Amino acid sequence: MVGAMTVSVPARPYDFSLDPAKAAFVIIDMQRDFLEPGGFGAALGNDVSLLQTAIGPIGAVLDSCRDAGVLVIHTREGHRPDLSDLPAAKHRRGRGDTRIGDPGPMGRILVRGEAGHDIIAELAPIAGEPVIDKPGKGAFYATDLEAILRGRGITQLILAGVTTEVCVHTTMREANDRGFECLVLEDGTASYFPEFHRTALAMACAQDGIFGWVAPSQDVITAISNHKGANA
Repeated sequence: MVGAMTVSVPARPYDFSLDPAKAAFVIIDMQRDFLEPGGFGAALGNDVSLLQTAIGPIGAVLDSCRDAGVLVIHTREGHRPDLSDLPAAKHRRGRGDTRIGDPGPMGRILVRGEAGHDIIAELAPIAGEPVIDKPGKGAFYATDLEAILRGRGITQLILAGVTTEVCVHTTMREANDRGFECLVLEDGTASYFPEFHRTALAMACAQDGIFGWVAPSQDVITAISNHKGANA
């Protein structure tokens, strides 16, 4: 234990002092369009099974956070049905035949309200857990995430989700500039490109934690459990 309200999590580049009462578990973009066959990720030619490795670790930390009363927040990347919040540059980027808003096996791709936009069943939000719908990569851009965090006195974020080098990394950088401490789950994040995943994690904790800390899910679960036991 580090202090009366904190618990130490073994992490890179050094142990993270976690205060569960001031922490939020932010699960980023665990959506069907990215993780299931037939979604946007697969349409781009990616192996979605690489992202599915994060489901188990995220689910375990999710159970631990719910049991301990740690705030859980979910995010989804997607756009309004009329695509009025979709920049033309984002819409036309890439050379594939399938683009955002086009019909897919799970409805229009990355459009709010469509089946593919929804969070996978294994990690579905429960009552009381905010869901942030974001039009960009970062969870702070054009959303009310910061207002929710400030309103609840949150100062630390446990980050998980996909993909490590895109939406997770962007959110971590945004959070870092806003003064939040970020702990990224090493096995609760994933990428279509394993080498990008490894590099993104290394970048997060380089130079004594330039953006934050990195830790395995089990160490986070143990810390939360120890904190709950010490304060029971």
